[in-house]
Amino acid sequence: MSQRQIVFIPGKNPKPHVEQHEKLLWRVLLEGVRRAEPHIVSQLSQHAKQFKLIAWNYLYYSEHKDISSELAWIDALINQHGPTEQDIREAKAWHRQIDRLLYTIVDHFPWLLRLAAKPIQSTAKETLRYFENRNNIAYEIRSLLKRELRPMLENQDKILLIGHSLGSVIAYDTLWELSHLEQLPGKVDLFLTMGSPLGMNYVQRQLMGYSHTGMLRYPTNIRHWANISSVGDLTALDRIFADDFAPMLTLGIIDTIVDHCEGIYNFYRNEAGLNCHRSYGYLVNPAVGKIIADWWQQTP
Repeated sequence: MSQRQIVFIPGKNPKPHVEQHEKLLWRVLLEGVRRAEPHIVSQLSQHAKQFKLIAWNYLYYSEHKDISSELAWIDALINQHGPTEQDIREAKAWHRQIDRLLYTIVDHFPWLLRLAAKPIQSTAKETLRYFENRNNIAYEIRSLLKRELRPMLENQDKILLIGHSLGSVIAYDTLWELSHLEQLPGKVDLFLTMGSPLGMNYVQRQLMGYSHTGMLRYPTNIRHWANISSVGDLTALDRIFADDFAPMLTLGIIDTIVDHCEGIYNFYRNEAGLNCHRSYGYLVNPAVGKIIADWWQQTP
Protein backbone atom coordinates (compact mmCIF):
# COMPACT_ATOMS: atom_id res chain seq x y z
CA MET A 1 0.00 0.00 0.00
CA SER A 2 1.42 3.40 -1.01
CA GLN A 3 2.13 6.02 1.65
CA ARG A 4 3.68 9.44 2.07
CA GLN A 5 7.44 9.64 2.38
CA ILE A 6 9.75 12.57 3.17
CA VAL A 7 13.37 12.15 2.08
CA PHE A 8 16.00 14.70 3.11
CA ILE A 9 19.43 15.13 1.47
CA PRO A 10 21.68 17.48 3.48
CA GLY A 11 24.30 19.85 2.15
CA LYS A 12 28.07 19.63 2.47
CA ASN A 13 30.28 19.53 5.59
CA PRO A 14 30.45 16.81 8.27
CA LYS A 15 27.18 16.10 10.07
CA PRO A 16 26.25 14.51 13.41
CA HIS A 17 25.70 10.77 13.72
CA VAL A 18 22.74 9.66 11.62
CA GLU A 19 20.19 9.06 14.38
CA GLN A 20 20.98 12.33 16.11
CA HIS A 21 20.96 14.36 12.90
CA GLU A 22 17.70 12.81 11.73
CA LYS A 23 15.96 13.59 15.04
CA LEU A 24 17.18 17.19 14.99
CA LEU A 25 16.00 17.76 11.42
CA TRP A 26 12.61 16.18 12.14
CA ARG A 27 12.20 18.30 15.26
CA VAL A 28 12.94 21.53 13.38
CA LEU A 29 10.77 20.50 10.40
CA LEU A 30 7.81 19.93 12.72
CA GLU A 31 8.33 23.36 14.26
CA GLY A 32 8.28 24.97 10.81
CA VAL A 33 5.03 23.18 9.98
CA ARG A 34 3.60 24.19 13.35
CA ARG A 35 4.26 27.84 12.54
CA ALA A 36 2.46 27.53 9.21
CA GLU A 37 -0.34 25.02 9.88
CA PRO A 38 -0.46 24.20 13.62
CA HIS A 39 -3.54 22.00 13.30
CA ILE A 40 -1.68 19.24 11.41
CA VAL A 41 1.46 18.97 13.57
CA SER A 42 -0.01 16.42 15.97
CA GLN A 43 -0.94 14.12 13.11
CA LEU A 44 2.31 14.66 11.18
CA SER A 45 4.46 14.03 14.27
CA GLN A 46 3.19 10.45 14.38
CA HIS A 47 4.92 9.69 11.07
CA ALA A 48 8.58 10.09 12.05
CA LYS A 49 9.38 6.71 10.48
CA GLN A 50 8.39 8.14 7.10
CA PHE A 51 11.14 10.76 7.36
CA LYS A 52 14.38 9.45 5.83
CA LEU A 53 17.77 11.13 6.05
CA ILE A 54 20.28 10.30 3.32
CA ALA A 55 23.46 10.46 5.39
CA TRP A 56 26.05 10.79 2.62
CA ASN A 57 28.41 13.12 4.48
CA TYR A 58 30.36 10.45 6.36
CA LEU A 59 31.27 8.82 3.02
CA TYR A 60 32.58 12.18 1.83
CA TYR A 61 34.42 13.41 4.92
CA SER A 62 35.11 10.23 6.97
CA GLU A 63 34.09 12.03 10.16
CA HIS A 64 31.05 13.01 12.16
CA LYS A 65 30.41 16.44 13.64
CA ASP A 66 30.07 16.93 17.39
CA ILE A 67 26.72 18.67 17.61
CA SER A 68 26.82 19.30 21.37
CA SER A 69 28.04 22.87 20.99
CA GLU A 70 25.16 23.67 18.61
CA LEU A 71 22.25 22.20 20.55
CA ALA A 72 21.74 25.44 22.47
CA TRP A 73 21.73 27.40 19.20
CA ILE A 74 19.11 25.06 17.71
CA ASP A 75 16.98 25.49 20.84
CA ALA A 76 17.33 29.26 20.49
CA LEU A 77 16.27 29.01 16.83
CA ILE A 78 13.15 27.05 17.72
CA ASN A 79 12.27 29.56 20.43
CA GLN A 80 12.69 32.52 18.06
CA HIS A 81 9.55 33.10 16.03
CA GLY A 82 10.91 35.24 13.24
CA PRO A 83 13.89 37.35 12.19
CA THR A 84 14.89 40.21 14.43
CA GLU A 85 15.71 43.65 13.07
CA GLN A 86 19.37 42.75 13.52
CA ASP A 87 18.92 39.52 11.51
CA ILE A 88 17.31 41.43 8.64
CA ARG A 89 19.97 44.14 8.74
CA GLU A 90 22.81 41.59 8.68
CA ALA A 91 21.22 39.51 5.92
CA LYS A 92 21.06 42.63 3.75
CA ALA A 93 24.48 43.96 4.78
CA TRP A 94 26.63 45.59 2.14
CA HIS A 95 29.42 43.04 2.50
CA ARG A 96 26.99 40.23 1.59
CA GLN A 97 25.87 42.17 -1.47
CA ILE A 98 29.48 42.67 -2.53
CA ASP A 99 30.20 38.98 -1.98
CA ARG A 100 27.17 38.08 -4.11
CA LEU A 101 28.48 40.30 -6.90
CA LEU A 102 31.92 38.67 -6.71
CA TYR A 103 30.36 35.18 -6.71
CA THR A 104 28.31 36.13 -9.78
CA ILE A 105 31.38 37.37 -11.65
CA VAL A 106 33.32 34.18 -10.84
CA ASP A 107 30.30 32.08 -11.87
CA HIS A 108 30.36 33.70 -15.33
CA PHE A 109 34.17 33.78 -15.60
CA PRO A 110 35.46 30.66 -13.78
CA TRP A 111 39.09 31.44 -14.58
CA LEU A 112 38.84 34.28 -12.04
CA LEU A 113 38.41 31.74 -9.25
CA ARG A 114 42.13 31.83 -8.47
CA LEU A 115 41.73 35.53 -7.62
CA ALA A 116 38.69 34.99 -5.39
CA ALA A 117 38.69 34.90 -1.61
CA LYS A 118 39.90 31.71 0.08
CA PRO A 119 36.39 30.62 1.26
CA ILE A 120 35.10 30.79 -2.34
CA GLN A 121 38.06 28.77 -3.61
CA SER A 122 37.64 26.21 -0.82
CA THR A 123 33.93 25.71 -1.54
CA ALA A 124 34.57 25.35 -5.28
CA LYS A 125 37.32 22.75 -4.74
CA GLU A 126 35.17 20.79 -2.30
CA THR A 127 32.26 20.71 -4.75
CA LEU A 128 34.55 19.80 -7.65
CA ARG A 129 35.40 16.55 -5.87
CA TYR A 130 31.75 15.52 -6.26
CA PHE A 131 31.48 16.60 -9.90
CA GLU A 132 34.71 14.81 -10.86
CA ASN A 133 33.53 11.68 -9.03
CA ARG A 134 36.94 11.22 -7.45
CA ASN A 135 37.39 7.67 -6.14
CA ASN A 136 33.83 7.00 -7.31
CA ILE A 137 32.51 9.14 -4.44
CA ALA A 138 29.60 10.73 -6.35
CA TYR A 139 28.40 7.33 -7.57
CA GLU A 140 28.46 5.95 -4.01
CA ILE A 141 26.56 8.98 -2.67
CA ARG A 142 23.85 8.73 -5.33
CA SER A 143 23.59 5.00 -4.66
CA LEU A 144 22.55 5.76 -1.07
CA LEU A 145 19.67 7.89 -2.33
CA LYS A 146 18.70 5.40 -5.03
CA ARG A 147 18.38 2.60 -2.50
CA GLU A 148 15.75 4.66 -0.65
CA LEU A 149 13.93 5.99 -3.70
CA ARG A 150 13.63 2.84 -5.83
CA PRO A 151 11.12 0.97 -3.61
CA MET A 152 9.18 4.18 -2.96
CA LEU A 153 8.83 4.91 -6.67
CA GLU A 154 7.95 1.31 -7.49
CA ASN A 155 5.32 1.36 -4.75
CA GLN A 156 3.95 4.66 -6.13
CA ASP A 157 4.43 6.35 -2.76
CA LYS A 158 3.75 10.07 -2.49
CA ILE A 159 7.30 11.41 -2.13
CA LEU A 160 8.55 14.77 -0.89
CA LEU A 161 12.25 14.98 -1.75
CA ILE A 162 14.04 17.81 0.08
CA GLY A 163 17.52 18.82 -1.05
CA HIS A 164 19.51 21.42 0.86
CA SER A 165 22.51 23.09 -0.80
CA LEU A 166 24.76 20.47 -2.48
CA GLY A 167 22.13 17.92 -1.46
CA SER A 168 19.83 19.42 -4.09
CA VAL A 169 22.47 18.76 -6.76
CA ILE A 170 22.86 15.17 -5.57
CA ALA A 171 19.08 14.75 -5.69
CA TYR A 172 18.81 16.24 -9.20
CA ASP A 173 21.58 14.02 -10.60
CA THR A 174 20.05 10.94 -8.96
CA LEU A 175 16.61 11.68 -10.42
CA TRP A 176 18.18 12.12 -13.85
CA GLU A 177 19.89 8.72 -13.59
CA LEU A 178 16.70 7.02 -12.41
CA SER A 179 14.84 8.65 -15.32
CA HIS A 180 17.20 7.92 -18.17
CA LEU A 181 19.69 5.23 -17.15
CA GLU A 182 17.34 3.01 -15.17
CA GLN A 183 14.07 4.25 -16.71
CA LEU A 184 12.39 3.56 -13.38
CA PRO A 185 8.64 4.27 -13.40
CA GLY A 186 7.03 6.61 -10.90
CA LYS A 187 7.57 10.24 -9.97
CA VAL A 188 8.63 12.32 -7.01
CA ASP A 189 5.53 14.28 -6.12
CA LEU A 190 7.38 17.38 -4.85
CA PHE A 191 11.04 18.30 -5.17
CA LEU A 192 11.81 20.99 -2.57
CA THR A 193 15.18 22.72 -2.94
CA MET A 194 16.50 25.01 -0.19
CA GLY A 195 19.57 27.23 -0.48
CA SER A 196 20.35 25.48 -3.74
CA PRO A 197 23.22 26.25 -6.15
CA LEU A 198 21.33 24.67 -9.09
CA GLY A 199 20.85 28.11 -10.64
CA MET A 200 24.61 28.69 -11.01
CA ASN A 201 26.13 28.44 -14.48
CA TYR A 202 29.09 26.51 -13.09
CA VAL A 203 26.84 23.92 -11.44
CA GLN A 204 24.49 23.56 -14.40
CA ARG A 205 27.41 22.76 -16.71
CA GLN A 206 28.29 19.80 -14.44
CA LEU A 207 24.79 18.34 -14.07
CA MET A 208 23.78 14.94 -15.37
CA GLY A 209 22.16 15.41 -18.78
CA TYR A 210 23.72 18.80 -19.52
CA SER A 211 25.32 17.58 -22.76
CA HIS A 212 21.98 16.25 -24.08
CA THR A 213 19.05 18.06 -25.67
CA GLY A 214 15.30 17.83 -25.28
CA MET A 215 13.83 15.50 -22.67
CA LEU A 216 17.15 13.71 -22.22
CA ARG A 217 18.63 16.83 -20.66
CA TYR A 218 16.35 16.85 -17.60
CA PRO A 219 14.90 14.43 -15.04
CA THR A 220 11.43 13.34 -16.13
CA ASN A 221 10.31 12.00 -12.75
CA ILE A 222 9.34 15.21 -10.91
CA ARG A 223 5.73 16.40 -10.74
CA HIS A 224 6.25 19.67 -8.88
CA TRP A 225 9.35 21.68 -7.97
CA ALA A 226 9.40 24.31 -5.21
CA ASN A 227 12.60 26.29 -4.74
CA ILE A 228 13.20 28.49 -1.71
CA SER A 229 16.11 30.78 -0.93
CA SER A 230 16.69 33.23 1.88
CA VAL A 231 17.91 36.80 1.76
CA GLY A 232 21.69 36.78 2.15
CA ASP A 233 22.22 33.12 1.20
CA LEU A 234 25.18 33.26 -1.18
CA THR A 235 25.02 29.56 -2.08
CA ALA A 236 21.68 30.26 -3.75
CA LEU A 237 23.43 32.64 -6.13
CA ASP A 238 20.76 32.57 -8.85
CA ARG A 239 17.55 32.35 -6.87
CA ILE A 240 15.10 31.89 -9.77
CA PHE A 241 14.82 28.38 -11.22
CA ALA A 242 11.62 28.77 -13.25
CA ASP A 243 13.61 30.45 -16.03
CA ASP A 244 16.70 28.20 -15.98
CA PHE A 245 14.59 25.05 -16.11
CA ALA A 246 11.70 26.45 -18.19
CA PRO A 247 12.24 23.81 -20.93
CA MET A 248 11.01 21.19 -18.45
CA LEU A 249 7.66 22.98 -18.47
CA THR A 250 7.65 23.42 -22.25
CA LEU A 251 8.46 19.74 -22.75
CA GLY A 252 5.64 18.76 -20.40
CA ILE A 253 7.87 16.67 -18.13
CA ILE A 254 7.02 18.70 -15.00
CA ASP A 255 3.77 20.35 -13.94
CA THR A 256 5.08 23.35 -11.97
CA ILE A 257 8.29 25.12 -10.95
CA VAL A 258 7.70 27.75 -8.27
CA ASP A 259 10.33 30.01 -6.70
CA HIS A 260 9.96 31.45 -3.19
CA CYS A 261 12.68 34.03 -2.66
CA GLU A 262 11.09 37.29 -1.58
CA GLY A 263 11.23 38.20 2.09
CA ILE A 264 12.47 34.79 3.22
CA TYR A 265 14.88 35.03 6.15
CA ASN A 266 17.03 32.26 7.55
CA PHE A 267 17.85 33.48 11.06
CA TYR A 268 19.98 30.62 12.35
CA ARG A 269 22.80 31.86 14.58
CA ASN A 270 25.70 30.30 16.44
CA GLU A 271 28.92 31.59 17.93
CA ALA A 272 30.10 32.60 14.44
CA GLY A 273 27.06 34.85 13.95
CA LEU A 274 24.19 34.81 11.48
CA ASN A 275 24.18 31.96 8.96
CA CYS A 276 21.64 32.56 6.19
CA HIS A 277 22.25 29.11 4.71
CA ARG A 278 21.85 26.50 7.47
CA SER A 279 19.27 23.77 6.92
CA TYR A 280 17.80 24.19 10.40
CA GLY A 281 17.08 27.84 9.68
CA TYR A 282 15.30 26.93 6.45
CA LEU A 283 13.21 24.13 7.96
CA VAL A 284 11.98 26.23 10.88
CA ASN A 285 10.80 28.99 8.53
CA PRO A 286 6.99 29.06 8.13
CA ALA A 287 7.42 29.52 4.37
CA VAL A 288 9.02 26.09 4.18
CA GLY A 289 6.55 24.77 6.75
CA LYS A 290 3.67 25.93 4.56
CA ILE A 291 5.04 24.11 1.51
CA ILE A 292 5.44 20.89 3.50
CA ALA A 293 2.05 21.25 5.21
CA ASP A 294 0.23 21.87 1.91
CA TRP A 295 1.90 18.83 0.37
CA TRP A 296 1.03 16.66 3.37
CA GLN A 297 -2.62 17.67 3.24
CA GLN A 298 -3.11 17.06 -0.48
CA THR A 299 -5.43 14.24 -1.48
CA PRO A 300 -3.34 11.13 -2.27
